[in-house]
Amino acid sequence: MRWARSPGSRPATATPERPPVADAVRRVVIVGAGTMGHQIAFQCAGHGVDVVLYDIDPVALDSAQGRIAAYAQGLIADGIITAEARDEAMTRITMTTDPATAAADADLLSEAVPEDPKLKGRVLAQFDALCPPRTIFATNTSTLLPSQFAAATGRPDHVIALHFHIPVWVANLADVMPHTGTAPEVTEVVLAFARRIGQVPIELRKEHNGYVFNAMFSAVNREAITMAEQGVASIEDIDRSWMHVTKWPHGPFGGLDAIGLDTVWQITDYWARQLPSDVQLRRNATFLKAYIDRGALGVKTGQGFYSYPEPAFARPGFIERAGRPAHHDAAERVHKRPGS
Repeated sequence: MRWARSPGSRPATATPERPPVADAVRRVVIVGAGTMGHQIAFQCAGHGVDVVLYDIDPVALDSAQGRIAAYAQGLIADGIITAEARDEAMTRITMTTDPATAAADADLLSEAVPEDPKLKGRVLAQFDALCPPRTIFATNTSTLLPSQFAAATGRPDHVIALHFHIPVWVANLADVMPHTGTAPEVTEVVLAFARRIGQVPIELRKEHNGYVFNAMFSAVNREAITMAEQGVASIEDIDRSWMHVTKWPHGPFGGLDAIGLDTVWQITDYWARQLPSDVQLRRNATFLKAYIDRGALGVKTGQGFYSYPEPAFARPGFIERAGRPAHHDAAERVHKRPGS
């Protein structure tokens, strides 16, 4: 036992001496092997932490192996890491569909399951019965608050948000957001852990939906989706506008493809259900659902708002072709709303 948890739903376990904060987290379990889960796993492993990647779906784990390999290869190709560093990191990652195996001796659990507070509460409650009392439960939620499901976990004093941005290795910014019941030493450990795995931690002084960057960027994404749903401009021209002014390498829709349109839809649909008077938000969820229904989830499926691995927005001359669809079905996709 490396350190005792503060009084909460379980009795504290005595420990002779609390270790240095920087060394408090040595084994991490990642719950959910999707886009965020596999990148968080590689980030931790690449900085010397043992990682267990857990998912209830063995197919998701099989897919995660290939996605981690492709993600790491991209970092190598860009000169960000070496092949040797990749190989060393991969030795620290194991995968399992058995929750008890995943939970064993975990210092920190990072959950990356869909945006539903009841689901997150159920999943973390399951792991509360399996993890050591010391285990910190960190949520990677994009827009929810830890307080929405902290009590359901069984260890609310050990619940905190540790939110990453993709691509995790390159963006290297992590939001650290405790709720009012989070033990101060938990926040201290998570801040130190974020630094240790190469992240710049942003400590929030109070809970806030979307943290800092996501709160601002979500507003941009909502407006982009709204304009496309209403037929104001094509997806390509909306992205061109953003790219040309900001000089970003992609626009809002290229960014949403990277996140995964299933995740974007889950978030939009959740808030549309929470805010039934927001008619446009429901229309935006319906707009996104049409992509989900045909399996166009973004980069991970090779098709989303753009086609991959060579999206139109990354080709020379994309910005100069304003007003012209980047592929043959763009005009129909924009001017005919899903479900119409």
